[in-house]
Amino acid sequence: MREWQSLSHVRWYCRYHVVIVPRYRKKVIFGQLRKQIGGILRHLCEQQGVELVEGRAMPDHVHLCLSIPPKYSVANTVGFLKGKSAIRIHREFMGRERNFTGFHFWARGYCVSTVGLDEKTVREYIRNQEEEEKRQENLPFGGLQPPSSPMKGR
Repeated sequence: MREWQSLSHVRWYCRYHVVIVPRYRKKVIFGQLRKQIGGILRHLCEQQGVELVEGRAMPDHVHLCLSIPPKYSVANTVGFLKGKSAIRIHREFMGRERNFTGFHFWARGYCVSTVGLDEKTVREYIRNQEEEEKRQENLPFGGLQPPSSPMKGR
């Protein structure tokens, strides 16, 4: 069952599959870094209010399943995670203390895919919109009812 989350004005379920790779896709994620990169990314996600649902570090890339609130853009969130994690990686594993200008760990781009609602449910909802509008038009003026939603009660 999906775990819908809510803020004061919105109810949401936004999950994204994100893949980030080191610069030049070098196989540099091993040993102590591979063990601790999850903790680094989890800590940064907590700072942003993003939930790291699942993650997996491979030698040349990292898979993340992130639950990002709709008030944050995916690009800004991934940029924050890559930038701040690169600083921590340089500081903790490469011996740099300051002046990180010009030093990179992650490649410039990333891959993202949405992990959304079931397509069948969405299609059914879209198909039934026409009947729902007709039903509402036939209601008496005082008896307006809110439209039924497939998300109601979740």
